Amino acid sequence: MPSEPTVSQLFDLTGKVALITGAAGHLGSAMSRALAEAGATVVVSSRRQETADEFAASLPSPGGAKHCGVVLDHMDADSIESGFANAISKTGHIDILVNNGLHRESAAHDWTAVTPEEFSTHVANNTGYFFLAKRLRDHVVERQSTGSIVMIGSMYGVVGSYPEAYDGVSVASPVQYHALKGGTIHMCRHLAVYWARDNVRVNCLSPGPFPVPGKIHPEMERRLCERSPMRRMGRADELKGAIVFLASDASSYVTGQNLLVDGGWTAW
Repeated sequence: MPSEPTVSQLFDLTGKVALITGAAGHLGSAMSRALAEAGATVVVSSRRQETADEFAASLPSPGGAKHCGVVLDHMDADSIESGFANAISKTGHIDILVNNGLHRESAAHDWTAVTPEEFSTHVANNTGYFFLAKRLRDHVVERQSTGSIVMIGSMYGVVGSYPEAYDGVSVASPVQYHALKGGTIHMCRHLAVYWARDNVRVNCLSPGPFPVPGKIHPEMERRLCERSPMRRMGRADELKGAIVFLASDASSYVTGQNLLVDGGWTAW
């Protein structure tokens, strides 16, 4: 019988390369640091090379991994190809993909005012997530290796929002966002079934209420906290353990799943 791996070995990402989109954002930055702290070489993608390079340089490197940045826009097919190829040229291979980037309007309209163009653009994020994931799958198969893909969903891909939480303080939670995240979660299940035979795991990590500090209306935060079993908002660092679990061998027999980190929101 093979020796049983230790817990520290299961969560260790030393020697692995992780490509993460939206790496420098509120949640992306915490997840990027988690992957780096676990030993992975992190490839930071951004639509601007300077932004990618600057954030990559800020990541920890406990084992000496050399993080790097690439230009990659998941909403552009040519950019997916060139960005992925550039990442491979810099690191040699990619083992982990975190589809975290989100293209949306600066002020998303709710169901009362959203335009067909805005709705379609929002949902089109899933097109980019799929083709970037497929690029990782093809790369892994070509190398005869294994891979882990993590899509970032949302509790709002599982449940509807509470209208009274937004009433009088904000527009309603955008319907196009709910459509996007629900599709992301189910796409993970579908791809997991087909790609399991290729040694590629596909899972979804769905945060609950994780507002950017200072960027949420105080009354809305109070209302959301009242609706949460834990009576508080989530902190970005509370996603670190979950992303390392899904990216690492600690979840080697987990695929097609949606891991909710929501303070119990969807348990009601």
